[in-house]
Amino acid sequence: MEFGIIGTAGIARKSVLPAIDASEHAVGAVASRDPERARAFADAFDVPRSYGAYEDLLEDDGIDAVYIPLPNAAHAKWTIRAADAGLDVLCEKPLAVDADQAREVAAHCEDRGVTLMEAFMYRYHPRTERAIELAREELADVRSVSASFKFALCDDPGNVRLSEELAGGSLMDVGCYAVSAARQFLGEPDRVYAHAHDSRGTGVDTELAGILEYDDGASARIASGLDTPKVQRYRVEAENGWLEVADAFDAPLDEPLELEYRIDGRHAVETFDPVDHYRLQVEHFADCVASGARPRTDADEAIANMRVVDALAESAARGEPRTPR
Repeated sequence: MEFGIIGTAGIARKSVLPAIDASEHAVGAVASRDPERARAFADAFDVPRSYGAYEDLLEDDGIDAVYIPLPNAAHAKWTIRAADAGLDVLCEKPLAVDADQAREVAAHCEDRGVTLMEAFMYRYHPRTERAIELAREELADVRSVSASFKFALCDDPGNVRLSEELAGGSLMDVGCYAVSAARQFLGEPDRVYAHAHDSRGTGVDTELAGILEYDDGASARIASGLDTPKVQRYRVEAENGWLEVADAFDAPLDEPLELEYRIDGRHAVETFDPVDHYRLQVEHFADCVASGARPRTDADEAIANMRVVDALAESAARGEPRTPR
C-alpha cells in the first residue's frame, strides 16, 4: 500500500511515517499548504513526491490511502475529501469535533465504500490487548477504572492544542485516550460529570477531571491536562482483583513494558518486548483494507468515544451531569 500524508505534523514525522517505512508499505507523497514545507518534509524522509495543496495529493494516482495528522477541526473535512477521491483513510484521533460530525463522516465513508480507521495506536499494543483480555476473562465484575493522561505543554500560544477554533484542549488531545481506556473495561456510561480549567486563557481546557457513572454502581475517573509533568496510566479494579498499567498510551517504542495485576490472590507482572504500536496500527489498517474487515478502531468506536467526550465537555461547561447521546 502506498500512503499519502496530508499535513506535516510532528506525529507524522516522529511516529507514523517511520512506522509505515518499517512495514511492508510506503509513503508515496506528502502535502502541506506550504509548498516549501512539503518539499522539506519529503527531502528529509525520502518521500518521492510533495504537494503544496492537499487537493493535489488526492489527485495522485499512485496513492492508495491517506494518513491525516491535521489539527482536530480539519479531520472531518479532509477525511470526506479523501473518501470522495476513493481513498481509504487512517485519521488521527479524534475523528471529528463531536459525535454528530463523526456520524456524518462515518456515513460518508460508508457510502463511498472506503475503509475508515481512527488512529488510536495504543489499542494495537499487545499489552493493551492482554489487559482487555484479562479484564474480560479473569476479572469478576469490574467496579471502577481510573485513567489519566497529562503532560506539560510548552508555553506556545500558537500551539494547535490551545486553539478553540481548531478544537484543541486537553480533553480532545489526551483525555480522549483516558475515555477510550475506561470504555474498554466498563462499556458505555449512563451519565458523566466533569470539571475543567483554562489556565492559559485561550478558550480551551488545559485541565479536566471527569467521572463516568453506570447504573449498576460502577464508575470511572478520567483526567487530562496540559500543565503538569507527564503521566499516563490506568488502573482497573474488580471484586476479585485489579490490574494496572503505566506508560499506558504514548508508550516507549524501544523499552520493555509491564502489566501488573493481582487476580484471585495471584500477583503477577507480565513483561512485553519492545514493539512499535504505530507500525502495528498501520499493518492492521492495511490488512483491513485488503480484507474488507472493519478496523478495531473503526467509525463506530470513534462515534462511541466522541459521545462521552462531548458529554464531558458539556458537563464542564454547564456544571451539571450529562447523558452521552
